[in-house]
Amino acid sequence: MTDDDVLAILEKRLGRRHARQRLGIERDHEAQVFGQGINFFHIENLTLGHMAIRAVLMATGLYWRGLRNAAKVELKRNVIGVPRLPEAFDGFTILQLTDLHVDMSEAAMARVIELVKDLNYDLCILTGDYRGKTWGPYEASLAGMAKVCAALKGPVYGVLGNHDTILMVPGLEQMGVRMLLNEAEIVEREGKRIHLAGVDDAHFYRMDNIEKAADAIPHEEFSILVTHTPEIYRQAAHADFDVLLSGHTHGGQICLPGGIPITLSAVLPRGLGSGAWRHHEMIGYTAVGAGSSVVPVRFNCPPEITLHRLTRTDAGRAGQ
Repeated sequence: MTDDDVLAILEKRLGRRHARQRLGIERDHEAQVFGQGINFFHIENLTLGHMAIRAVLMATGLYWRGLRNAAKVELKRNVIGVPRLPEAFDGFTILQLTDLHVDMSEAAMARVIELVKDLNYDLCILTGDYRGKTWGPYEASLAGMAKVCAALKGPVYGVLGNHDTILMVPGLEQMGVRMLLNEAEIVEREGKRIHLAGVDDAHFYRMDNIEKAADAIPHEEFSILVTHTPEIYRQAAHADFDVLLSGHTHGGQICLPGGIPITLSAVLPRGLGSGAWRHHEMIGYTAVGAGSSVVPVRFNCPPEITLHRLTRTDAGRAGQ
């Protein structure tokens, strides 16, 4: 299938304006190191930076240890307690996979598949960055995603990340992933419902539109926003979302002892860089991701897939 064939599918799926705007912005800014996006410097687009980091790690003898660390994906469990959750959804579970970068680490993806194949959950969300690079061919990423998706069950929803091209959308949807591109879906259980909204990449391509995604969601009903980056937490909280689930930061990926990130490659408070957090009445979770970016290593920041359990509570809380 050519890019023109994919574009025709996207125009039918998203409308001509959104499809061509997103693809045009990609072509204008792909591999751009300075400017564009929320932050100014994008090390993921700097090939020389990748080589320098790898060289330093090899020179210090740390590279192979980091490579082994990156393959040790863990299952983390997170409880999200919210007061206005419908009783029918008390105990509802959401599996989150994020920042897979499937073509960067075969061992990590094998571990992800091993973890998910016997896991029970009600719904799965994929919060972006399926590709290793931020430009160029994407067929290897789709092939890797096909292996992961084959191990998933139940409804699967996804959003795009800053590494992903919109040309991947038809392929992902053929795998059974319902991509949410500034769209929302209703999830029903025992005659009750909640809303799951997802936005296009907000970090680099800036194609997110929370207003469009939330437009059909009644103010009084429970809603979750799925976004690649947590950097839009303020907008989401003021748009009345109860929960925000995201990734993007990798928790720093290369951290100091104690899990202190050297950098998050994101513009947000450090407290929102990984794990559970709250902003006003909205509860959030930033997963550190299962894959690796730039260099396939991790230090003091184990990769994760995350199983969230929604609970109904009087006070509202978030934790592990």
